[in-house]
Amino acid sequence: MRVRGPRDSYAPYLLPGVLAFLAVIVVPFLMNTGVSFTDWQGVGSPSWAGLGNYRELLGDTDFWASFRHSLFMVVAMAAVPTALGLVLAAALFDHVARHFGTRISAVLRACFYLPQVLPIAVAGIVWSWILAPEDGSLNAFLRAIGLGGWQRDWLGDPDFALYSVMGVLVWVQIGFPLVVFMAGLQRVDPELHEAAELDGAGWWRRFRHITLPQLRPEIHVVLTWCTIAALKVFGAVYVLTKGGPGGATDVPSYFSFTTFFEKTQVGYGAAISTVLTVIILALSLVGLRLQARAQDAEDTTTAEDTTTGGRA
Repeated sequence: MRVRGPRDSYAPYLLPGVLAFLAVIVVPFLMNTGVSFTDWQGVGSPSWAGLGNYRELLGDTDFWASFRHSLFMVVAMAAVPTALGLVLAAALFDHVARHFGTRISAVLRACFYLPQVLPIAVAGIVWSWILAPEDGSLNAFLRAIGLGGWQRDWLGDPDFALYSVMGVLVWVQIGFPLVVFMAGLQRVDPELHEAAELDGAGWWRRFRHITLPQLRPEIHVVLTWCTIAALKVFGAVYVLTKGGPGGATDVPSYFSFTTFFEKTQVGYGAAISTVLTVIILALSLVGLRLQARAQDAEDTTTAEDTTTGGRA
């Protein structure tokens, strides 16, 4: 008689999640990929196009322009929030919590995280009011302090629209890295900071040589997660600019949406979304691989230090 192992009882609990993953992710992706090989307007019978949509995509300057805009979104939603989140988390953890109490630190952390909780439609509408060209709060503030010459149509000027959207996305995204890093700081041994402070190390040196190395796993997670979010960003662009003016803020997800629903080029829109999905999957696998490699290296170093210390 076979003895039931501990893993035998896991399958019934995993089955609903697996079925949901297949129904919501895998099957629609395969259907979308199949449609991408056709020439179809959404009605009638699709005609087989083979790789025609993908060949057209390679030479589509509008698609590559939208993809270049995604690189700016990665800066706004991954690079800048990660850097600012690290500094703010360390400041709240080391200074605010120490001098003003953990309650004040928690309130400030919640304030930074609030944009993550707000629906992107609500946040986008509020920011469209703030950045409005005539009666927007930003231009009114510039006039009030004597900088009326700096007034702009922030979302309607092709030279400023992309950077305005990036600024809004930094505001939206910064709370997530901050919360993750503050949670990671909880596991850093405070004796390390105390010893470095006794040796005369200032805040910046302690942040650079103690905090950053200890938060390496969280940094990998935040960068991977935020990069994926940046590549598939849609709501903010849709609410703020709808890809305009003149495609200045278009991104692949919105480009796929307009191609699919407005131009009714369903096969071509499916090809765009398929390529974007493959790119996101590839970056996710690379990020996970780098994280695993860094974790293995850290575990090896820890084991060697433990062995050396035991022998000594």
